Amino acid sequence: MKVHLVDGTYELFRAYYGVPPAHDAAGRPVGALRGLLATLVSLVREADVTHVACAFDHVIESYRNDLFPGYKTGDGVDADLLAQFHPAEDAVAALGIVVWPMVEFEADDALATAAARFRDEPGVEQVVICSPDKDLTQCVVGSRVVCRDRRRRIDRDEDGVVARFGVRPSSIPDWLALVGDTADGIPGVPGWGEKSAAAVLASYRRLEAIPDAAARWTVEVRGRDRLAASLAGRRKDAYLYRDLATLRTDVPLAESLADLEWRGARRDELTALCAAIGAPEIPERVPRWRED
Repeated sequence: MKVHLVDGTYELFRAYYGVPPAHDAAGRPVGALRGLLATLVSLVREADVTHVACAFDHVIESYRNDLFPGYKTGDGVDADLLAQFHPAEDAVAALGIVVWPMVEFEADDALATAAARFRDEPGVEQVVICSPDKDLTQCVVGSRVVCRDRRRRIDRDEDGVVARFGVRPSSIPDWLALVGDTADGIPGVPGWGEKSAAAVLASYRRLEAIPDAAARWTVEVRGRDRLAASLAGRRKDAYLYRDLATLRTDVPLAESLADLEWRGARRDELTALCAAIGAPEIPERVPRWRED
């Protein structure tokens, strides 16, 4: 079997910006909900989708905001999008998919935890993390755990991570610490870019192994004196950025692998919900209904 783990926050954002705005009879925004349900119905219609779960950022902030004031918040997120976060969780639950709403942790932490927990379960052939988020590529293991960009129809296994970022999955947090991640509010180390970070980490793998003195580097990189000095002066910051970028694999998820089996949508809940948001066509595409 394959276990499909969906980045619900990403899918909601994608739906919000990818479909026309819409409102229900009470004037509440529902366009993203329509798009989210449509894409997840398409997912469960695929023949190899038998076990699936979806993680959401129930709130935008997490424990990482206590570690670094500059970390991402909900500031600047459109109010109409924020208003659809909690209804999205209800909508996905009505579809019969396990939902993980994250408060202290982030959705990515839940996905990382599930990937680590289920990848070696008997009967699991592959874990598919449905998200193009580069943070999640640190979870990739060979071809057993892969990241899937459903929009572009691209799967990224371990060789694919190396081809894209120049480093192995285990070095992705170090790579992000050097390069930065504007989406998460991680500034990175001044002067470092994707190519320089990839070249250095391909050799040293971890930040601790990179010598302070450029003269001791065993890899030739353009501007290495400047890069070495920048890192040497900001190691404490770099370690913090790596901590921020490192996904947790100890999130207390209650569900077992058996609980992730998709047994169909909840007919009454989904039908009523879709009628309320003006999308009565969605239930017509559901391939299976729960009997319980």
